[in-house]
Amino acid sequence: MRQPVVGRAGLYGAVAAGGFRRYATYGTATAAGVFTNTVFGFILAYTYIALWDERPGLGGYDQSEALTFMWVSQALLAAGALIGGGFQEEFQERVRTGDIAVDLYRPADLQAWWLAGDLGRAGFQLLGRGVVPLVVGGLAFQLALPTAPLRWLLFLVSVLLGLVVSFALRYLLGLAAFWLMDGAGINMMATVVSIFFSGMLLPLTVFPGGFGEFVRLLPWAAMLQVPVDVLLGEGAGAARTAGWLGFQAAWAVVLLGLGRLLQAAATRKVVVQGG
Repeated sequence: MRQPVVGRAGLYGAVAAGGFRRYATYGTATAAGVFTNTVFGFILAYTYIALWDERPGLGGYDQSEALTFMWVSQALLAAGALIGGGFQEEFQERVRTGDIAVDLYRPADLQAWWLAGDLGRAGFQLLGRGVVPLVVGGLAFQLALPTAPLRWLLFLVSVLLGLVVSFALRYLLGLAAFWLMDGAGINMMATVVSIFFSGMLLPLTVFPGGFGEFVRLLPWAAMLQVPVDVLLGEGAGAARTAGWLGFQAAWAVVLLGLGRLLQAAATRKVVVQGG
């Protein structure tokens, strides 16, 4: 018998709440992360100031917008698992040990189960490790944060879409463990790509010419560059904002779809190996 839609929603809501509570127990690690994000934010802030003093308007941002970009990036760093800290290593370990079979027997979709848990984790990281660095940055530097509530609401929608894209990419990494003996190498490569192509170090608009246009079309741009642009794009107009959100939604659908296909292939592999 199929589980009712309301029942499934309640199940995944409970999984998300469990993910939130799980990370909320790590108080010391959270405090250390807040401290690290804030200190690194100050280092990057003064680097940005020096760079934008030399190149005003670099990447289409003035200095206050560039500083806003950097501090918002620090706020989203842990939530988006841009440098690790997500579920994929645990997922890969469960594949390696065979515990993934237990997950497959649950009366829930494998992808949706892990998505719910990761969104719960991201929600805590956004509140626990994201708010304080952004507030400190706003007090220490002149930031171009919007005042319109609608702009913040659109930003939160964009952040949610970015988190789904981040999950979908990392889910593909997790599923790769069905064919790879060790996921450490691919995880390291994915982290480097994420740092460079998400805009974590510098806005992607800084990259020149065709290369800059190319990197802004990649899914990593949907994780960080686009949410910050939505936040800063108060004068961009409804059409452009809708385009940004549509870009994120399209990548979310494509990557989740790829995850479904790879999951189906991985499930067949488990069935064949398990008899």
